[in-house]
Parts: sequence; structure tokens; C-alpha cells
Amino acid sequence: MENLFRLKENKTNVRTEILAGLTTFMTMAYIIALNPNLLTGFQTGTPLWNGVFLATCLASAVGTFCMAFLANKPFVMAPGMGLNSFFAVVVSNIVVLTGKTYENAFQAALCIILVEGIVFIILSILNVREKIVTAIPLGIRLGISPAIGLMLMNIGFRSNAGLFGAKGEQFWVMRDFFGAMTPKIIKDSMDTAGADYRQMVMYVVTMFIGLFVIILLDLKGKKSAVLIGMITASVVHWLCELIILNNNPFAGLKTAHWAPPFKDMAQLTLFKFDFRDFFSIGWFTAITLIITFCMIDMFDTIGTLVGTASRAGMLDEKGQMPKMKEALLADAVGTVAGACTGTSTVTTFIESASGVEAGGRTGLTAFTTGILFLACMFISPIAAIIPAAATSSALIYVGVLMMSGLQKVNFEEIDQIVPVALMLIAMPISGSIGHAIGIGLITYTVIEVFTGKAKNVSVVTYIISLLFLLKFFVVA
Repeated sequence: MENLFRLKENKTNVRTEILAGLTTFMTMAYIIALNPNLLTGFQTGTPLWNGVFLATCLASAVGTFCMAFLANKPFVMAPGMGLNSFFAVVVSNIVVLTGKTYENAFQAALCIILVEGIVFIILSILNVREKIVTAIPLGIRLGISPAIGLMLMNIGFRSNAGLFGAKGEQFWVMRDFFGAMTPKIIKDSMDTAGADYRQMVMYVVTMFIGLFVIILLDLKGKKSAVLIGMITASVVHWLCELIILNNNPFAGLKTAHWAPPFKDMAQLTLFKFDFRDFFSIGWFTAITLIITFCMIDMFDTIGTLVGTASRAGMLDEKGQMPKMKEALLADAVGTVAGACTGTSTVTTFIESASGVEAGGRTGLTAFTTGILFLACMFISPIAAIIPAAATSSALIYVGVLMMSGLQKVNFEEIDQIVPVALMLIAMPISGSIGHAIGIGLITYTVIEVFTGKAKNVSVVTYIISLLFLLKFFVVA
């Protein structure tokens, strides 16, 4: 282990790294079921769903192992949120344009992911992606971490547990719970919502119990604080389900399917690329889609790597991360693995920050999480019973800690603070790290040009800003 991951050099040990890997996995285990749900339109149990489920586990493991051994970093890969929803929309559009079945359109859309991954492998080997990272102004790089912190808090305060707001939209704690805490509304809610209202209260209470357990343990210097807090929140949530809702959270384990559906993956998603159907939508549309996926994925990955590395103290005095090239290459390989097995773009997950906060500093953290992804091909029902409230506890806590990165931003320089402020707003609202960075770069470039400092902006920054302008106003 020492020779592989240089634990002493990174001031860590095997126990800490394994716990950090387990913590990361628990915060992102939701992707195992959610990704196939999103990509197949919630057609749970169908052959396509089964294929995407296995692809999610395999591609996440492959990309994560590459990160562990090529870059020796604690960052973890999985199909990116946002990108998978966009992919599902593209598949639906191909169905409409070509008249093909959803499965055929899915195989056509996989061509985008394959081309994207190959392009990124080439750009990573040629150091182009690394040069793009260094072209991002230091102020914006420093602002990425706190912006991700706000995004994590926003995700944590929203429920992915099947709870919905008054108008059927996603339940949000700060609006639907704290925004409705009056005696009359509570009474009306209990009369009309019944179990749904109790679920809402149960979600919020267990989420905050987990959060406060994490905080208290952290104050005592426990590196396993996040993991213990999540386990505590899970136990409280399960007990509440049994006592309050009279629902057994483990009932599904009795009828769960434990054998991996390799046959379904082989028939529908494994190396199933249909370039003819893909380009039948038109060459311009096809190329535009590939460029769009590339831009979103590139800056999502860059933002996650820089932001999380900043929180872990892995950036040098110039704000650059050692072995960035290898980390970006691992991300590209993960994307190709996703295309070949049958899932949307695999990218560095922001939930990696939870493992970093738990003490993860080397590839052993990533390797541990990768092993758990492979294990989930056989024990996925167990991962599925981790309540969303427990995940929320960890994400909110990590998000708060990442906000500390603001102290590194120079508030006296208007060309630093304005782009960072807009990123802080844009990232949680848009749900996209890449789009927020694009807004920051455009703002920085405009300020520099119109204040007589155009020479301070690198050629690469000008090009990236222009591309984002085209993305926002032409491609949309």
C-alpha cells in the first residue's frame, strides 16, 4: 500500500483512507439507481434499465481505479448529474427525429459519449486540457471551491427521496419545511397530506440529527465524523419508518434480485454504437451535440478537481494541482468506459469532497470506493436502502466547510470578486459547475477589456469566453 499510494508522504494511513472511501461511496451511492432511472425514464427492471445499472457500476469503477493508480488522488468517478438528464433528452429527441425505438436511439446517443471520451483522451495526452486549467484566472480558480460548497448545500437541502412541494415540484427544506412552520399550515398539512407530511418532518429531523452528530464529532477531532453521522442518520430514519410510518425499510431485501443482469447489458448496451442513426439527425446537429457535451463535461471536471483539491490543500502556491494531467486522463478513460458499457458521461463527482473531508488524501480512498462500486453489482439492494436524509447531512456539512475558500479570494480586487460572486449565485441555481465557470470567465474578460487591462487576459481565456458565449446564446 505504501509503495502504491505513498501514504506517509501524504500524512495519512490505511484506516483513514478506507473510511474516507466508504464515506464517499455512501454520499454518492444514490447514483447507482438514479442514473438508470434517469436514462431509461424510470423503466425499473427492464432489460435496458438493467444494462445501464451495470454500466453505471462498471464505468464508475474503471474511471475511479484510473484516478487511484494514474493520479493517486482521492477523487471518484460516476455518470455526471445534469449530463445524464441532458443525455436522456437527446435520446428522446432522436426517437422523435428518426422514429426508432428508445433502445435504438439510446445506442445512437452513446456515439456522442464515445467521441467525447476519445477527444478528451487525446487532449489530455497533448496537455491541452491542463493548459485550459492554467488559463483560468487565479481568482476564479479560488472561487470554485466555495461555489461548489453552496451547490452541495443546495443539493443537501433538497430531497431526492420522492418528496414533493405544494405544486408537485422537488421538496426543498428551506421553502417547504421552514417556510411553512405556522400552526394553521401545519394542521392543514397533517389533515390533507397525512403520511407525506410525516415523511417530510421525518426527513428534515433525521437530516439535522446526522448533521449535528457530524459537527460534534468533528469538534472532537474524529476523522470518521461524516461516516458516523451518516450511519446515525440512517438508523434514526429507519426507526422512524418502522415506528411512525409502520413501514419496514428492509422489506425489499427479501425479494431483491442479487445476480448481476450481465445478459441484458450484453444485448443492449455493451459496445452498442449506432453511428448511422446518430448522424441521421443531421451532421450539424450531431457535431453541435458532441461539442456541447465536451464543454459541459470539461469544465464540470476542472471545477470539481480544482475545488475539491483546494479544500484538501492539494494546490500549490500558483493554484495548480500536481498530476492534473493524469487526473484529467483518468476522467477521459472513465467516459470511454461509460460509452462502451452503456451510460452517459462519467466525470469526477463533487461528492468526492466528503471523502476528502473524512481525511482521504491518496488514491487508496478512490480505490476503496471503486471496489464498493463493483460490489454493488451484487449487493445493490443494500446500497438502495441508504436514506436520502443521511446523504443530505454529509453534503450540507461538506458544503459549509468548502465555503471557507472565500478567505483566499482578494475582496479588494473588483475583477476577482465580481466573477466569484456571480459563480456563487450561478452554480447552485443552474446546478452546473461548468456553466458557472463560464459565467465567471465571461465576466472577468469583459471587466478586464473595458478597464484597459485587456493584455492581462490570455488568448486561451478569450477563446473559452467566446465559446461559452456561443454556448449560452447560440446553442443554448
